[in-house]
Amino acid sequence: MTSGGAPGGDDTPAAPGRADGADGAGGAGGAGGADGAGGAGGAARAGSRAVMWPLYAAGFTTAFGAHGVAANLGALSPDAVTSLLVLGGLLALYDGVEILLKPLFGALSDRVGARPVLLGGLAAFALASALYALAGSPGLLWAARLGQGAAASAFSPSAAALVARLNPAARRGRAFGGYGFHKSMGYTLGPLLGGVLTWAGGLRLLFGVMAVLAAGVAVWAAVAVPHVPPLPKARQTVLDLARRLADRAFWQPVAVLAAATAALSAGVGFLPVSGAAAGLGTVATGAAVSVLAACAAVVQPFAGRALDAGRVTVRAGLAAGLGMTAAGLAAGAAGSALATPASAGAGALGVAGMLGAAVLIGTGTGLITPLGFAALAASTPPERIGQTMGAAELGREAGDAGGPLLVAAVATAAGPAAGFAALAALLALAPAALLPGRHRPRP
Repeated sequence: MTSGGAPGGDDTPAAPGRADGADGAGGAGGAGGADGAGGAGGAARAGSRAVMWPLYAAGFTTAFGAHGVAANLGALSPDAVTSLLVLGGLLALYDGVEILLKPLFGALSDRVGARPVLLGGLAAFALASALYALAGSPGLLWAARLGQGAAASAFSPSAAALVARLNPAARRGRAFGGYGFHKSMGYTLGPLLGGVLTWAGGLRLLFGVMAVLAAGVAVWAAVAVPHVPPLPKARQTVLDLARRLADRAFWQPVAVLAAATAALSAGVGFLPVSGAAAGLGTVATGAAVSVLAACAAVVQPFAGRALDAGRVTVRAGLAAGLGMTAAGLAAGAAGSALATPASAGAGALGVAGMLGAAVLIGTGTGLITPLGFAALAASTPPERIGQTMGAAELGREAGDAGGPLLVAAVATAAGPAAGFAALAALLALAPAALLPGRHRPRP
């Protein structure tokens, strides 16, 4: 993957620095750049390609595990799920477990270290996948999905925490850009690769490949990722936690990330609906979704590098990302309103609207994601980075569910165009309330 190599940079870590969080982005304590290499023996290798690649692979694994299975549970295979109620339950089970457990595992990584939680989560994901691959019992499919969701809740936030801990402030934009790129590739390729595997050998083959993938990444991470010991920290009360979560240095970037995820999820789900209403086939609608996902993946490394180089600030980048995403949703609304099967040129209008919406939504969310996570890392005390990443993932899960629900509710009452327009209006108004202060890493 040529695009994925860009974020890695050279193998020599930059000098640690501290990221300022002016205008409320600083948070309690700021993120000391000294934690960039975190841990005995890790300083020499922090931020190098050899260290970052297994973390990127972990991001790919969690995304592939989520979408590769979800998109193929009901596919045409001997062990496919045929009940819509069971299908809905299996889909909700994975996401529900993540919502409950990600903050808990994020806090655990601060207590015992992110590396053990990462390795344990990957090993558990491999075991849960192997459970169904070897047995193939329909009842065990529930247990396997539950285990996969719980395991992903462990290694996903811990991988993000290690990305932050192993990179000084001046390199975090690039690091999170690379991590986001590979995670997006997992979401993009998961349905396709999962479909090929399911076609070739059913769900058991798909789960078997996931078991091998997770086990391989676990071994790779055990060899390449250095020990990053937990940092000493003061005892935190429930009131202290509430104060941190209420600090705009935390909730503003998380809210922007949630808004971007809401738009991405709504686009993936409802752009094909609008295309079908315009008389377009599944190839055209599927291509539009692929364009959206590809734009979201490819933009992230460049956005992160621009932040590190000082060519863009967090505030300007997030404002531009929200604006592009809102414009993409508006394009989707316009395409839905103008293109109907009975109208002249409906196909052309439908394709133009869908592609325009896909490019803008994908580019906007791709710009937001690495900048949002870099802002969180910059404003979080290093000893609490796991807790922050876990809570941030919870916010993104809320956006993932809330965006489609909002569009669906409005679309049910007034049509798909109104649904897209409602979410576009929220994102267009978001910058005034959601944008954090300036963030510029210092060498």
